Amino acid sequence: MTEISASATSVPAPRHSPSAPDDDVPVAFQDPGYRAAVVDLLGAIAYGEISAFERLAEDAKLAPTLGDKLALGKMATVQFAHVEPLIARIAALGSEPMEAMAPFQKPFDAFHAKTAPSNWLEGLVKAFVGEGMTADFYREVAAFLDADTRDLIITSLEDTGHAGFVVERVGQAIAEDPRVAGPLALWGRRLMGEALSQAQRVAAERDSLAALLAGGVDRPGLDLVALGRMFNRLTENHAARMAELGLAS
Repeated sequence: MTEISASATSVPAPRHSPSAPDDDVPVAFQDPGYRAAVVDLLGAIAYGEISAFERLAEDAKLAPTLGDKLALGKMATVQFAHVEPLIARIAALGSEPMEAMAPFQKPFDAFHAKTAPSNWLEGLVKAFVGEGMTADFYREVAAFLDADTRDLIITSLEDTGHAGFVVERVGQAIAEDPRVAGPLALWGRRLMGEALSQAQRVAAERDSLAALLAGGVDRPGLDLVALGRMFNRLTENHAARMAELGLAS
């Protein structure tokens, strides 16, 4: 595994072994259920970044120009750079990063297999819309976490300016041939449906994540009304991204 600097995250790396939790972690981690939920969430995000890196690198093969290929390659590099701080945090919490990511490998790979783009423009829309919606979901969940973990997750999900490249390229393609807008709009709707289903499946299959969202005696959570509002916000953000691309949602 790649060596990880202790400065990669606000929580120091384990002093002895991955199985020994760091003494300096926040009080919230005294709750084993909370610790398990955070490790699960970080494992999901970390593998999601690895999966996104692989997908973007693969999609770069569809690029029509060398400049476009380079731009997508840079996007993939940014995704991969987010992984090390996340797995360092997992190790600092006393868990083995590969084991934390393993449960999410199959569902994430299945999602990307089901939503593999058939052309360059579909790949761009997926990179912008699909990844954006996933990031929105994790930000919503991060609101229920301790400050250090929340900040780490939000930092790992930050856009580094590459979204502008996608918006420009898709807008240019629509201007050149307005007929591409219809199929791309349908593609965006499909991505939204698949992403929502994926998020619900992952949360339902991992008891710790479901418990995190439900909350507890000393931690706020989401009731059915609040959960509905959260998915409404996800839908609204999706519509805004589609509009930014010049596509109907």
